[in-house]
Amino acid sequence: MHPDEQVIAQTKKWITDVVIGCNFCPFASREVKKDTVRYVVEHGKDVEHCLQLVLHECIHLDIEKDIVTTLIIFPESFKLFFEYLDFVDLAERLLKRNHYEGVYQLASFHPDYVFADAKKNDAANYTNRSVYPMIHLLRETSIDAALENFPNAEEIPDRNIRFAREKGEAYMKMLRDACL
Repeated sequence: MHPDEQVIAQTKKWITDVVIGCNFCPFASREVKKDTVRYVVEHGKDVEHCLQLVLHECIHLDIEKDIVTTLIIFPESFKLFFEYLDFVDLAERLLKRNHYEGVYQLASFHPDYVFADAKKNDAANYTNRSVYPMIHLLRETSIDAALENFPNAEEIPDRNIRFAREKGEAYMKMLRDACL
């Protein structure tokens, strides 16, 4: 198997087993089944190059209306979580500068993700701990449409935190690590 295919396969397993399996995103299953998720693997480590890729993927989403969401996966870059957060901040500024704010939403996932108010070993961090550092670009219109038919969507993050904490850090780590 080509290394990029392996990275994508592991990412898809993480989405299926963790994101969908734990119902962290109640909208993910539909998009996976409809095959409207694009997976892009980037091996470059240059921040400017990676930012240009984020912009390129926004343009790709502009053109390819059937793609609802894109995952840009960085298997060799942004290993340090705080380095990754700096990149995410730059990517969000890039979206704003290029008039994509409100068009595409950027979600962030990282193997060492830690929420601002959480301790490193808090199981809740696994709601955003992925197999690789990645940027998730979502169409705002698809989010709005999904939320129209989903009661109490604002409760999703709290529900996810409760679920992860009930399962515990060891279980959540095992579930995520089994995707590699």
